[in-house]
Amino acid sequence: DVKATAFAEGYALVLRVEGLPERVRDRQAEVYYETAGLIEHAEPVLQSWEAGVWEGRVLLSPQRSASPETIPAVLVFNDRQDIIRVAAPMSTPWSQVADVPPKPMPTFDLGRFDRPAPVAPENDLSLAVALGFAFVGGLLLNLMPCVFPVLSLKLLGFADHAHKRARLVAGGFAYTAGVLLSFVALAGLLLALRAAGEQLGWGFQLQEPGFVASLAVLFTLIGLNLAGVFELRAVLPASLGGWQLRHPIADAFFTGVIAVAIASPCTAPFMGAALGFAVTLPAAQALAVFASLGLGMAAPYLVASVVPAVARALPRPGPWLLRFKILMAFPMFATVVWLIWVLGMQTGIDGAVAMLALLVAVALVAWAWGSPAVAGRARWALGLPALLILAGVFAWALPAWKTAVPAAAAVEAGWEAWSPKRVAELRAQGRPVFVDFTAAWCVTCQYNKRTTLADDRVLQAFASKNVALLRADWTTRDDAISAELAALGRTGVPVYALYPADEFQPPRLLSELPSVKEVQEAVAEL
Repeated sequence: DVKATAFAEGYALVLRVEGLPERVRDRQAEVYYETAGLIEHAEPVLQSWEAGVWEGRVLLSPQRSASPETIPAVLVFNDRQDIIRVAAPMSTPWSQVADVPPKPMPTFDLGRFDRPAPVAPENDLSLAVALGFAFVGGLLLNLMPCVFPVLSLKLLGFADHAHKRARLVAGGFAYTAGVLLSFVALAGLLLALRAAGEQLGWGFQLQEPGFVASLAVLFTLIGLNLAGVFELRAVLPASLGGWQLRHPIADAFFTGVIAVAIASPCTAPFMGAALGFAVTLPAAQALAVFASLGLGMAAPYLVASVVPAVARALPRPGPWLLRFKILMAFPMFATVVWLIWVLGMQTGIDGAVAMLALLVAVALVAWAWGSPAVAGRARWALGLPALLILAGVFAWALPAWKTAVPAAAAVEAGWEAWSPKRVAELRAQGRPVFVDFTAAWCVTCQYNKRTTLADDRVLQAFASKNVALLRADWTTRDDAISAELAALGRTGVPVYALYPADEFQPPRLLSELPSVKEVQEAVAEL
């Protein structure tokens, strides 16, 4: 078993790891310390082996504010073939650490250093600033492409209850509660898994093919229901059939839950820094940041529900509402197309075809059991075979989703697949490096990829400075990418990092929605 300990020695943090596999013995590691602001990232890591025990020394940061009892770190050996995460308890109290003086600082014997640790920009956020950033990021999240399907559901809800003042206001608060609780629950799960040693980031649930498939089924059913293919009242018992009509508040609450499920992979401006800082905080403060994010996302709908002028601007319900409801089914189906594409990136063409077959079976079951046109004996005669077909297709599809294949990364001309080793090699050759941290399930990433990053002016700017272009694809779980994001002070994608040729200089992080001008200016400053 791998065991790790950490202790402070003068101005340095020492990490010792024993029990590492034989294949990594006497090899140098790429070291990623996860606690932001703890160490001096611009200084190299001194590595050594003695009696099968690996040791790494790194200078503490002059601005160190954290005093963690456990030091989480990731060791990457053999060009990402061996990725080992450790959580080393501190064997000495922080009170014994020497006060770190301002630079210049004493240095170790540079001849013994292997290579610099990954460098990260300083994160000077306070809790209050992080709360503000998260709220603004939540507001801007409503403008991200991934949230458009949720807008369809909210528009339908506003139109349906526009002239029922009390119901509209209550629905706004219920939707807000659904968003807040879902963000806090998802953040709590993320923090718990990270504390247990998992190398995860924001949007981690979309890295699982099973979750993506479940969302595809959910949005297919929502679309079929909006299109009138089936009615819940025809499927459920009479006592539950009118539940949605009798309990619109609960319906609004679950709309908030769905909104978080589909929007969580996205990262809006201001969100990246806030969430990257949040995961370094104590649990209560971290959850407060995520709650602020949820409040920001829900705020426009809450305000619209309590402002009478919004309701007065909407027409009264009538035949147009039925047509509008059917129209809103198509954004749901468009979301399903995107989810199937994501699943195909994760599991290959077989997984995508299996998903399509399953959705056909789901639609058949929904129609057979829920269509008002199918009743009595016909419902049983059609419904039972439909259920058998669904069960058979599911049994056939499940192995295709479990057998995940690597996502198709860096297929565009001029781009390479990311690896820490490749970044180090290029910088050692004197070349700057631009890294696009992306994922197929991140709609914002795909938008930027096809607009700003494909713009001729941006590509010319990169070429003028001989910038190497690397793409880190996080569609499926990758601990090395997760560790690099943590080193950059981020927990999700998109992230755009421009590394200078000088490996002792920190990278520059661009915004989540970079403009052509922003990229050109960043490259010009190299």
